[in-house]
Amino acid sequence: MTDQKKTSTWKKITGNRLFLPLVCLIVVLLLNVIKTPSFFQVSIRNGVLYGYIIDVINRASELVILAVGMTLVTASSGGQDISVGAVMAVAAAVCCQILSGGQVSTNVFQNPLILAIIAALAASAACGAFNGFLVAKLHIQPMVATLILYTAGRGIAQLITQGQITYIRVETYQVLGNYIGKCPIPTPVFFAIGTVLIVYLVLKKTALGLYIESVGINGNASRLVGLNSTMIKFLTYVMCGVLAGIAGIVASSRIYSADANNIGLNLEMDAILAVALGGNFLGGGKFSLMGSVIGAFTIQALTTTLYAMNVSADQLPVYKAIVVVVIVCLQSPVVKKISADWRAKRKLAGIEGRGF
Repeated sequence: MTDQKKTSTWKKITGNRLFLPLVCLIVVLLLNVIKTPSFFQVSIRNGVLYGYIIDVINRASELVILAVGMTLVTASSGGQDISVGAVMAVAAAVCCQILSGGQVSTNVFQNPLILAIIAALAASAACGAFNGFLVAKLHIQPMVATLILYTAGRGIAQLITQGQITYIRVETYQVLGNYIGKCPIPTPVFFAIGTVLIVYLVLKKTALGLYIESVGINGNASRLVGLNSTMIKFLTYVMCGVLAGIAGIVASSRIYSADANNIGLNLEMDAILAVALGGNFLGGGKFSLMGSVIGAFTIQALTTTLYAMNVSADQLPVYKAIVVVVIVCLQSPVVKKISADWRAKRKLAGIEGRGF
């Protein structure tokens, strides 16, 4: 292979939108080879898979689902939905309250599980529609519009559960956030995979993905060519709300309860970071769904790594912030331009050195 072909191949690889997100994930994982050698050890106990790497995949499930929704609203509106954590709490509260029949704790479903899930998703869709109306129709800045539910959402969840933690001590419900029968793989992983596949197919098999990018790049121009930019933005917020509802049900099933104060707490920030680490422009426009998924796993891998290194929960945000700042800076347009200029100078110096 000639030098020119090697250079061309390398440019194609490094120019891929998933290159930097994958590099960031690999770097975080490789840190464990030095600091936590047991990080990659996987074992089977009582018929289920155990290990740090399994914990990363499992715990990242809710974040992956949220990151998918956050990617859509970011691409269409050029802003972020900071209420997704609170919407998770609302969905969990609605689901558990219906299953318990208003009781604080129950060992038997008081109402059908499917009814509770549909009601929870309807409630989360309503939250998304509220955000979408403020952003798409009233043209309120996304972060300001979603700040309303970010502030009030957990209070709404508390009202639904009457200020109590509602416990659902039924094995059927606990399966959603734990394990199905003798399957060694955690159930939330299937929820995450299913969500990514469904959204990916919808975006690829329909024109919705193209419409979202068009509206995000230039809403006025999109409107001139016949696209209903208001409706497209509105739909992305509704979709984000529904996905937050799914994540809320999974998170609730993990702890078989509706804890309005803790379910989804601070996950909205991790979801935004996942989108950024995925190489997506937070100002809207073109997006990479898989990049956000990789970003979500990077965030969770970093969190699990720091816990494995005995970093306390209080110190965790500091270390996470430092690493994230470094990664985001490496992906910034300014740094990319400096890197491109440096490579161009090296190439020019090489040409001059050969006497051309």
